Amino acid sequence: MFTGLVCDIGRLESVRISGGRSGLEISAPRTARNLRVGDSLAVNGVCLTVTVVAGARVRADVSAETRRVTAVSTWRAGDRVHLEPALRVGDSLGGHVVLGHVDGVGRVQRVARLAGGLAVTVSAAPAILVQLLPKGSIAVDGVSLTLDEGPFARTFIVTLVPHTLRETRFATLGAGDLVNLEVDVLSKAARAGVGREAPRASSRAGALTAEAIAARGWTGRDGRNP
Repeated sequence: MFTGLVCDIGRLESVRISGGRSGLEISAPRTARNLRVGDSLAVNGVCLTVTVVAGARVRADVSAETRRVTAVSTWRAGDRVHLEPALRVGDSLGGHVVLGHVDGVGRVQRVARLAGGLAVTVSAAPAILVQLLPKGSIAVDGVSLTLDEGPFARTFIVTLVPHTLRETRFATLGAGDLVNLEVDVLSKAARAGVGREAPRASSRAGALTAEAIAARGWTGRDGRNP
């Protein structure tokens, strides 16, 4: 589990593809020293398992399924990537709950300059847009952001403040760029519950009633049935 607060910006040193799987080697001086083999690491919002730690570099494998649903297939050596190690017990949850399970890929449609920041319009599949909530959270390339406008029929808008631009690679974001999207898991849970009725008490056989308890031999402290 992650928070969507980027801890480091790494550099892809190599991307190897073999038999439908990809192997990534990432230069991450600030992050690598605190990682061990088997740890989870979010790379542009994609939860990966660390397979090698060698000095300032880490390696991780990417499955064919992950390549299919994320923007990993567009990554190239030299690209800068957002890094966040898995949340540890006791860490501050400063962003929102991010699982690293990408829901799909969005495309940047427009980047508009504001006073010190950027307003970014992103298009996404209807299956993603329908799960978004106004002023709710979304992870874009692993960065926890708040929906500024929308969701609309085809897009949503997020605002990147100066601090976010300093701490991420988003200062170079441009129209046409592909980004990984993960809907807030709380939004998913809320939507999943819409239309469902709360469980009702039942008198069917097997229901938990005083009579059913007594029939199973339970007695109170005074030896009498309830």
